[in-house]
Amino acid sequence: MSTATDNESPNYEYVTARVRSRRAVLFDDDDYRKLVRMAPGEIARFMEETEYEAEMDALGSRHSGVNLIEYALNRNLAKHFDDLLRWSEGTLYDYIVRYLRKFDAWNVKTVLRGLYSDADRESIEDDLIDAGEFSEEQLDALLAVDSIEGVVEELSSTIFGDALAPAYEDYEETGVLIPLENAVDRTFFETLLAGLPEEPNRATELYVEFLHAEIDFRNVRNALRLARTGADIEPSEYFIDGGRLFDEDDLRQLVGNRDQLVEHVRSSPYGDDLDAALDILEDADDLIQFEHALDAALLEYADKLSNRYPLSVCPVLSYVLAKEREVDNIRAIARGREAGLSEDEIEDELVIL
Repeated sequence: MSTATDNESPNYEYVTARVRSRRAVLFDDDDYRKLVRMAPGEIARFMEETEYEAEMDALGSRHSGVNLIEYALNRNLAKHFDDLLRWSEGTLYDYIVRYLRKFDAWNVKTVLRGLYSDADRESIEDDLIDAGEFSEEQLDALLAVDSIEGVVEELSSTIFGDALAPAYEDYEETGVLIPLENAVDRTFFETLLAGLPEEPNRATELYVEFLHAEIDFRNVRNALRLARTGADIEPSEYFIDGGRLFDEDDLRQLVGNRDQLVEHVRSSPYGDDLDAALDILEDADDLIQFEHALDAALLEYADKLSNRYPLSVCPVLSYVLAKEREVDNIRAIARGREAGLSEDEIEDELVIL
């Protein structure tokens, strides 16, 4: 990724106009319901008639079925996010660069999980998304490593290095990936907020407000997962600082009591905006439904910020979330159809507003 110069002004009006046009062609809920009834080959043909046409044509001679869909989705995602960076200037560019490091975190966790489960290199590579700050050479170097310890060593000079080294000691003691994955996530969120102006302008305040929401909802997710394990785990070890909904004591008290957790969110600054989504959270039967409802709630909150502040970073980051949602939903449908899941089972895997 190139870097923006200090004397460039953020070009919000131009970028948000481009983002609106991209947002308008995203798949809607009706499209997902059509796809759920299609076989993988039919899904591929459907995508050839959408804005995925270029990727499907380019990859169609080498791949087919679900593999073709997977590669096309990842390539298209990377293209759109590269465009965001190419369009952006000044602090807007910096905000987007920081946020797209989420895909570096995704890729690190994907490699760790692949090695942990003894997956082959091709299977791991299929799930990588080249949309972050890591270069192709860095991703290739990660794929070439044959051990979890090697991944930690390979990442020692990156933003993840300082956190992964002690987490690897915990991994050796426990034999589970949770300490390593948590170290990656916490590093990503910490870098989002690091080095921002001490006296922020309105643009920076909106950026921080958006990130507060994402951190808050990640903490809710972590609390739910900890409660689901039933293990004697200290919640503060998985607390991500930087939100406004929880402190460590709150998280410790709310783990294990979903009703209190939902009520805590409902009485928070998000309550009025997320009332409908919180109703879904209360009625969710299991953790997967709950997490999908959280994803929908975060996207809804991001959209509300975008509508309130149309010439800001909010519409751009909201688009990133919406594009991720599209790719995740299409991938879930294609994999579900290939696995022979029913339509109802596949729809349970989707994030639909």
